[in-house]
Amino acid sequence: MPKILKLNTPGDYLSYVGGESRHPLVGVVEFDKVSPIASSLNHYGVYALFMHSHIRDDLQYGRGSFGHSSGSLICVAPGQIGGREDVGDKIDLDGWAILFHPDLLVGTPLEKGIRKFSFFDYSVNEAVFLEIDEKERLATLMKSIRDEIYHPTDSDQNAIIVSYISVMLHICNRAYVRQFHQIRRTSDDILVRLSSLLNEYYDNGLQLKYGVPGVQYFADKLCMTANYFSDLLKKSTGENASNFIRDHIIRIAKNRLLSTHTVSQVAYDMGFDYPQHFSRMFKKHTGMSPIQYIASLNQR
Repeated sequence: MPKILKLNTPGDYLSYVGGESRHPLVGVVEFDKVSPIASSLNHYGVYALFMHSHIRDDLQYGRGSFGHSSGSLICVAPGQIGGREDVGDKIDLDGWAILFHPDLLVGTPLEKGIRKFSFFDYSVNEAVFLEIDEKERLATLMKSIRDEIYHPTDSDQNAIIVSYISVMLHICNRAYVRQFHQIRRTSDDILVRLSSLLNEYYDNGLQLKYGVPGVQYFADKLCMTANYFSDLLKKSTGENASNFIRDHIIRIAKNRLLSTHTVSQVAYDMGFDYPQHFSRMFKKHTGMSPIQYIASLNQR
């Protein structure tokens, strides 16, 4: 099993590379200010955009590797694996990176809208190639986010940051659509298929009929035994199947907690028979109860 760096927050990566963390949900790295750095094989709990003029040809991505070593923009999403395992050397990197936690998007249109940006799909192991003006616009937006992070915190700060991120993603999408015919998609990537099945399960309300989905349900859908499915996912991500499924359920629940009157209603809407079972899983996963989570959002 390779050594994997868990990036549960933007600050985890900033700490690793020697950058400064100024916001709990957003981080900006300008690599010329921190290089050389030790490489790392990362398990992402955050979204991230990495802009480099050259992408190493030994970067891993899931079970494969990135194509096009001439490089440009790498886009990753929570639950994915990417990078290069630390073998004791240090590397010089140019460019920049923006990392943002899914909680930043809670209650915003981008929380659901981010699904449509298919360059985040785990099956896409190619960089997004940008025109010169697109690179310059993204760099300007990166600096705007950096400056906003350094601005004194107020009630508008997160909304402003999310608006900048939204524009960045639309610029990336324009470039991705332009190169779409060059991108090879694989239909057998286990994480892509699992994510799609999870979305379909809750989008179609199956939890109201069958309850919270488990490992066996998805193993059956993927025509695998539960043990083989779990082993395959563990090998791909370093995470077991139950945790991956719970990650997805918690992300949906967080959004519903903002728009529903009671924790009990959210629990039943998510397919739990008893609210205390939902609360127990939520606290185990996030470190706080659903009520504490709502309170923490109201304090921002």
